[in-house]
Amino acid sequence: MTADIRATPSVARSKSGVGRKSRRHCSRELALQGIYQWRVAGGTVDFIEAQLRDTDEFQKADGKYFSNLLRHVLSNIETLEEQIQPCLDRPLKELSPIEYAILLISTCELANFPDIPYRAVINEAIELAKSYGGTEGYKYVNGVLDKLAVQLRAIETKPQIKPTV
Repeated sequence: MTADIRATPSVARSKSGVGRKSRRHCSRELALQGIYQWRVAGGTVDFIEAQLRDTDEFQKADGKYFSNLLRHVLSNIETLEEQIQPCLDRPLKELSPIEYAILLISTCELANFPDIPYRAVINEAIELAKSYGGTEGYKYVNGVLDKLAVQLRAIETKPQIKPTV
């Protein structure tokens, strides 16, 4: 059984104003689909990755980043869930499969990909939630990730004090 999510994807705007999605954004969309499929229908990471690599969307993605992200999330589910749960107002399993997958991806990036600024991680999560989640789901994702970023990226999120002259 294959789970399928469909929505009009968000589009990043280039400086010229022409809409386009970055390769990393496309990678996150594919990872979201894979994690959604894993949660709803099950399957191995190898099977899910092979299915997603066989889609037209894969050509637009950063294949190495997609694979790394998907595999890292699915092989570290328990750890990621433990990091997320204290920031939630309900059990993790009560979240929609989309919000669940977005939070796993974002937590993985916050915890394991320090080269990606925390604000970029949160912005990408919000865009995914707006495109694929429920009407107000992006607000919930934003609130959870704001709390989580303070824990996982304390130095980066610490307010900068400007010296007075």
